[in-house]
Amino acid sequence: MKMNREFHTVRGYQMLNSESKILTSSMEDYLEMIYRICLKSGYVRVNQLSEKLNVRPSSTTKVVQKLSELGLVDYQRYGIIQLTEDGKSIGEFLLERHEIIETFLRNIGVKETLLKDTELIEHDVSLSALEAIDSLNKFLSDNPQVKKQYEVYRLSKN
Repeated sequence: MKMNREFHTVRGYQMLNSESKILTSSMEDYLEMIYRICLKSGYVRVNQLSEKLNVRPSSTTKVVQKLSELGLVDYQRYGIIQLTEDGKSIGEFLLERHEIIETFLRNIGVKETLLKDTELIEHDVSLSALEAIDSLNKFLSDNPQVKKQYEVYRLSKN
């Protein structure tokens, strides 16, 4: 996976900045899911989004309104939700971050709690740690014998 290190607008960096985080973990989850769905259809509806995230439509509406106020989505009441350019950029990063963490956890043998652990880690990982994890994932992909050695080692310790 290629890290897109220049995807952010200044506002995007500010929103993802861990010290003064404007986007909550929940908002990040919504934006990531909106991005995932919009990749396929170009838009999403509240009911569809709430179904995917296993939350009530009323909760979804509140978060989508907040994302709209931040300029990340265009939303018309009872209508469709579409990403703005800033929303697309941040959504792309959030999905890529999720995939990097998930790949890392798979690489180290996490199975049963993969989604839960990915969700918990992705919201608090720094950009430098994410880049290092991405580098390790690429290293293991380019060196399958090393990954196999690790798997044998890990299984022998259990």
